[in-house]
Amino acid sequence: MSEAKLLTVQARAPFEVYYVGNAYTVTATNKVGKFDILPGHADFFSIIDPDSEVIIQTEKEEINIKVSNGIITVKDDTVLLFLNI
Repeated sequence: MSEAKLLTVQARAPFEVYYVGNAYTVTATNKVGKFDILPGHADFFSIIDPDSEVIIQTEKEEINIKVSNGIITVKDDTVLLFLNI
């Protein structure tokens, strides 16, 4: 799996950095339901559902972040998450 294309991910809150690095997938939930961001995803912007969870799948681990609110944006395989704002 190490040769697969990766996302560049930054997951931050005003006073905390949850994760900065590469990942295979990012999973979150919005008003429509649960969704996955994979390499090659179209440009995207969404509000993350309150009281949900963001899952970042890296090569070594799965990172689970409890979210009270936030936004996600995707552009050119870069995923920016602004959480608990």
